[in-house]
Formats: sequence, C-alpha cells, structure tokens
Amino acid sequence: MSTSKLSLFGFAVLTATASLAEGPDLGQPLSPDEVPFYATYVMPDGRGLPGGSGTAVEGAEIYAAQCTNCHGATGTEGPVMPPVWPNEIWPKSVGKHWPYATTLFDYIRRAMPLDAPKSLTDDEVYALAAFILERNGIIDEGTAMTADTLPSVQMPNRDNFIDVWATQGEKPW
Repeated sequence: MSTSKLSLFGFAVLTATASLAEGPDLGQPLSPDEVPFYATYVMPDGRGLPGGSGTAVEGAEIYAAQCTNCHGATGTEGPVMPPVWPNEIWPKSVGKHWPYATTLFDYIRRAMPLDAPKSLTDDEVYALAAFILERNGIIDEGTAMTADTLPSVQMPNRDNFIDVWATQGEKPW
C-alpha cells in the first residue's frame, strides 16, 4: 500500500473514531431547569444585577462566618486564597486592581465560598461586596450596595485598564 493511501486510510479511521473519545467524566449534566441558576451574569454597567441590598456591617458578620478559613480573619493573611485587601505578597487586591465593583459581586455570587459556590443569597453577596469595598477604603461603612448603587462605585484602578472594545466597535454589554 502506498504512503498516500495509508495516510488517507489513517485519517479516515481517526476521523470516524474521534467522536468516540470520552473526557475525564467530570461533573454531571445539568437539567434544563438547573441552567438558569448557574448561567447568571452581571455586566460592568450593572445589567444582570438582582434585587437585594447589603451593608459593610452586615458583610462583616458574613465574612467572619463564611470567608475567614481561606482569606484570614483580617483579609490579609489567608492561608489558601489571595487576600481581599493588600498585603506584602499580594498587592493586587480588589481595591487596587479590579476595574468594576459589579464584577466583584459577580465573582462572589458565582464562586464563593469555595466549598459551596452559589450558596449565598443575593443580600449576602451585596453585604460581602460592601464589606470588601469598605475595607479597601472605596465606600463608607453605612453605604448600602444595591443594583442601583453598586454600578456607580468608582474603583480606584478603573481608568488604568485598556478598553479593547473602544477601538473595535460596539461593546458587547
């Protein structure tokens, strides 16, 4: 058999059997009813934010109960995760690096706590966002974070990011 015919045969076999390959069997399929629970999103301008509210005072209690195991009691000495406010090792904390407060809410809502993501209520997420923003010196302790107030928070490093969409046309959000 010539090399070209052998190559063609090999290509045909690989193409025909590629669909039989299986992945590592991680996770479990979601039912159509479960998808909306996990397919949440919040845009930088605040679209997608749910109802609810929370203050830094409320967030301090939630932080103490839900976050200290990973981020540490003061938020600067977490044994596992980066701190939520700066220390000598992790200078890029939320207050020093993130461009939008809405993405803080979105991240907490989707991924925290690490051992039970999506387990916090929207009010708890607003309270934790308020607590982290207050500890970073961005808002006052009594400022309530809501779908109306969170998008108006001006993050200190917001203007140091390059808006790739500005030169490419309409923003996707």
